[in-house]
Amino acid sequence: MSSALALAVRDSSTMLRRNLLHARRYPSMTLNLLLTPVMLLLLFVYVFGDAMSAGIGGDGADRSAYIAYLVPGLLLMTIGSTTIGTAVSVSMDMTEGIIARFRTMAIHRGSVLFGHVVGSVIQCVMSVTLAGAVGVAIGFRSTDATPLEWLAALGLLVLFATALTWIAVGMGLSSPNAEAASNNAMPLIFLPLISSAFVPVDAMPGWFQPIAEYQPFTPAIETLRGLLLGTEIGHNGWLAVAWCLGLTALGHLWSKSLFDRDPR
Repeated sequence: MSSALALAVRDSSTMLRRNLLHARRYPSMTLNLLLTPVMLLLLFVYVFGDAMSAGIGGDGADRSAYIAYLVPGLLLMTIGSTTIGTAVSVSMDMTEGIIARFRTMAIHRGSVLFGHVVGSVIQCVMSVTLAGAVGVAIGFRSTDATPLEWLAALGLLVLFATALTWIAVGMGLSSPNAEAASNNAMPLIFLPLISSAFVPVDAMPGWFQPIAEYQPFTPAIETLRGLLLGTEIGHNGWLAVAWCLGLTALGHLWSKSLFDRDPR
């Protein structure tokens, strides 16, 4: 048992290094995906900021308050954008023959997927750090959060990144080519646009509110917002954790069943 575990850890570490080297050699995809949430952040702050903050608050424009509201949602949107690169990378591995070669080698079968997942989570954390730095540069502050809340926020970001990464891996495995994988993973960017990332759910039309409320991004955004700003979280905390655990389990089972099929 110990030797099997040691083999799995060794092979997963090797696959992790392989994926990080690929990301370092081809950074254009990660940068392109990262630019989407950063550009949306700048657009909504400097173009729509006064109008949006006035509409939400009702007491006049307060751009700094809207920055505080906006940044947590954009951090989670950054995770969704980054994981699209994982779907593309997995699809390329499956279609270019490297997986077929790995199958003939004496390596742990699950190490290929775990290498992709851990590498993607590391990239997500780095992307979130960069997006957060942009938020701080334009005025975001988290002065009311305690060290424990900061730690919980980091844990939520890692957990959410893990959940979306497993879903992205499944999308990559089920796609016939890299272009299809990129298209199939687009909901990971689209869902934050119809969540509470930009405006509160209560400000949306009544018929649209259930769509925004009953999806994974909204409770995660509200939880992260509460942790970073020191506000009430309510029931969103356990909903966010439940979504993360459920998506992780679903993505893992889906990815494993696809990966165990005969290679195409």
